[in-house]
Amino acid sequence: MEAGTVNMPLVSICMPAYNAAQYIEEALASIFRQSYKHIEVVVVNDGSTDGTGEILSNMKHPALKVFHTTNKGQCAAANLAYSHSTGRLIKFMDADDLISDQFIEEQVTRLGDREDVIASADWGRFYNNDLATFTLYTDSVKGDTKPIEWLVTSLQTSSAMMQCARWLIPRPILERCGVWDERLSLINDLEFFIRVLLHASEIRFTDNAILYYRSGLPSSLSSLKSRKGAESAFHSIDDGMSYILKYENSARTRLVCANCYQSYIFTFYPYHPDLSAIAETKIKELGGSTLPCYAGGVTLLFHKIIGWKLTKLIKLLFRKG
Repeated sequence: MEAGTVNMPLVSICMPAYNAAQYIEEALASIFRQSYKHIEVVVVNDGSTDGTGEILSNMKHPALKVFHTTNKGQCAAANLAYSHSTGRLIKFMDADDLISDQFIEEQVTRLGDREDVIASADWGRFYNNDLATFTLYTDSVKGDTKPIEWLVTSLQTSSAMMQCARWLIPRPILERCGVWDERLSLINDLEFFIRVLLHASEIRFTDNAILYYRSGLPSSLSSLKSRKGAESAFHSIDDGMSYILKYENSARTRLVCANCYQSYIFTFYPYHPDLSAIAETKIKELGGSTLPCYAGGVTLLFHKIIGWKLTKLIKLLFRKG
């Protein structure tokens, strides 16, 4: 720990960046505007090909440290950034998101001198790169709580927001629980933050800290069709659920885990049936899932008439056409 910084600990923001040229300057500006100034920002350019590296090399700020590497994936880049960080408090942040001006100050205040608790934050989405579209999300957990309570409540519908910038983590917790699993790509944050949260004694909610989560970016079916992505998502869920059940094996945690496996099936059907079959077996072993396949309008009507599987197949055919 730095001398004389007990009340103002150094905060390290660790940011992996891959082909983020369109967004990274705005993301970094939101960090440099912070009311809390005792920060360092460690950015790893993960082999970008769109000019991200050039933008970072041309940026000058006393708090900014930039490293360039060949493309090894988000987890490896996040781990490299962390390995170069020196702060007592750690925040991981994506290169396309934004945080409110008092975000870090509010979270540091909430933690005080505790090294066994984690600060969370409010969040919402904005679309088409337009902050005027921002809507604050009504989170299911607003107060301070034990990690297992946060996970059970947030994962009841399998939709817990684990986005990395929400959390401010004391370094000793990361030293105990370990870093990002570099085998994972898709939904890698689920496994990581379940593991991290369960190594804390408490989660302290910070309602004056707001994450602006950039949504509506171009996407395709490629991540669902990709075997690597499907395996990553399955292993992230599978590992995360094993952590929860090891911590508390009860009727409520088994239901939460079953619903997460069911969400995987809903998301990836009809691709990778072997992985879905394993998920179905897990659900049966856990006692069954109560998670519905969410839909609205005409899609909901088709669900009721022909079932969600056939409805999804029809929608995929129309999308391809």
